[in-house]
Amino acid sequence: QVQLVESGGGLVQPGGSLRLSCAASGGIFSRYKMAWYRQAPGNQRDLVADISRGGTTTYADSVRGRFTISRDNYKNSVILQMNSLKPEDTAVYYCNAVLLDDNYWGQGTQVTVSS
Repeated sequence: QVQLVESGGGLVQPGGSLRLSCAASGGIFSRYKMAWYRQAPGNQRDLVADISRGGTTTYADSVRGRFTISRDNYKNSVILQMNSLKPEDTAVYYCNAVLLDDNYWGQGTQVTVSS
């Protein structure tokens, strides 16, 4: 079993930045594809960004150029650096770890972008 714990959410003004962290334990972190998803009220959970074991990244069109995902296989963590935040980025952000049929989620962290 892999446990994922997110941190770093909060309230930020439009144009501001936040850095989300996800700490993983209970598995061999380097083997997992890691991702960040988000879910706004009334919406489905959507992929924000993911990073492969080898470090290849993909981004949703809505965040490309503003968000950066990275991983540290020594610290068993994945980071989402979010810049130029917009009100439409407001959501609960979830960390995700996938390896074959294993699929794990964190509890989520709230990000609110508002003036």
